[in-house]
Amino acid sequence: MEAENSEVAALVEKITGLHAAISKLPSLSPSPEVDALFTELVAACVPSSPVDVTKLGPEAQEMRQDLIRLCSAAEGLLEAHYSDMLTALDNPLDHLGRFPYFDNYINLSKLEHDLLSGHVAAPAHVAFIGSGPLPFSSLFLATYHLPDTRFDNYDRCSVANGRARKLVGAADEGVRARMAFHTAEVADLTAELGAYDVVFLAALVGMTSEEKADAIAHLGKHMADGAVLVARSAHGARAFLYPVVELDDIGRGGFQVLAVHHPAGDEVFNSFIVARKVKISQEMSA
Repeated sequence: MEAENSEVAALVEKITGLHAAISKLPSLSPSPEVDALFTELVAACVPSSPVDVTKLGPEAQEMRQDLIRLCSAAEGLLEAHYSDMLTALDNPLDHLGRFPYFDNYINLSKLEHDLLSGHVAAPAHVAFIGSGPLPFSSLFLATYHLPDTRFDNYDRCSVANGRARKLVGAADEGVRARMAFHTAEVADLTAELGAYDVVFLAALVGMTSEEKADAIAHLGKHMADGAVLVARSAHGARAFLYPVVELDDIGRGGFQVLAVHHPAGDEVFNSFIVARKVKISQEMSA
């Protein structure tokens, strides 16, 4: 236990130092200095760790919340940069591997599909909430795993959607015709949520535990009974990079947890939870 506590203390000290350095950056747009600091941060957070972020002290909790905010801003700028760079090239989809976390998205989409397919038949209609300017998740699912599925991608930023639409415009007609982009906050989606067989909730939709719980409760209120939610989360030290989805919040939102996956290696960064929306009568009798 003493060794474990020392390991956690050393990790928190290292991440606190990286947070301080990142906070002093004049800009979070991609640059050698920005890239180096975030590469070091990811390297510190990806290995398996005994840290439980819920047990951190108030100062460390505050640092973690601000670090997640910084990571979200930097990720958005990174994706916007690469989306613009790729669409400026001939045949943009031939160059997707230039994105530094390309392999993570390839592996994540396969893992999510494999786990999802054990609980639901090939969905006809999928929503991806928080798709961003570089919609790799839905693009890879549509291209490699769900060839007949229609995808509605939602993001609160119209500029991000414009970038995503332009990139996907370079895809084959069979993929392009099945991908739509809409500008909306998750809280603004109501009746349309009832049309989806599966809803993906991106890791950075809901930056705090309260916001994440509110988003899940909203989805549970409006998704169809029997529809499936795939919520991306974080585990261990990776919770310094992304918010954690609490299983209790999944249950309170009206969902039954079907599977939870925590990646062990560095091929995938995010954990994810697969859960089914239960009927009101089932929920009350459970």
